[in-house]
Amino acid sequence: MKILVVDDDKEIVELLDIYIKNEGYEPVSAFNGKEALTKLHTDPEIGLMILDVMMPEMSGIEVVREVRRDSQLPILILSAKTEDMDKIKGLLTGADDYVTKPFNPLEVMARVKSLLRRSQNDLKQDEPEVLDIGPLTINSDSHEVKALTGKSVQLTALEFGILYLLASHPNRVFSADDIFERVWQQESIISAKTVMVHVSHLRDKIEEATGGEKVIETVWGVGYKIESH
Repeated sequence: MKILVVDDDKEIVELLDIYIKNEGYEPVSAFNGKEALTKLHTDPEIGLMILDVMMPEMSGIEVVREVRRDSQLPILILSAKTEDMDKIKGLLTGADDYVTKPFNPLEVMARVKSLLRRSQNDLKQDEPEVLDIGPLTINSDSHEVKALTGKSVQLTALEFGILYLLASHPNRVFSADDIFERVWQQESIISAKTVMVHVSHLRDKIEEATGGEKVIETVWGVGYKIESH
């Protein structure tokens, strides 16, 4: 497994490369957005990208948009920006997680391993392979989601995890903390806004594929659920 580290700060790239090697992965480096896209297109063994936001030539947000045109590669964003709206913008663009600078490399690697577990199918073996709920068919093995309209719903690993969790427990309400701990597989710290952004993005994709059907319901003050029909 290769992990692509993209940052115009050479010291940060070298630091993360050391920790990536220590975890048994192979680091690949890029120092701007255009170089990152070139390496992604030429190296199919890259399984995750750690991406800085502020870079010359092409920003990290622009890179995420380009990658999401045809790939659900797990993406972890790094940024010195700490405002909530910057986090929301990054996540809505299609990134899977977000770490602010200065960061602890051990935390970055914990997030990396969590994203890889999600993308490599950490679903329980005793859960059903295919779920039909409302206008959607969800395949837990292939991570494919299709609408009755025939359209495929292209989801990131975390979006699929949220959908599968809710769909496999119809009528049950999950709080933002519950969703974060089960899907991100990390202890919930300040998770409500992160989950809210992912649910919002997930809803948009489902509604686009189904012609506007509402699948995920918000139970105000409690959390989210999918009703069985």
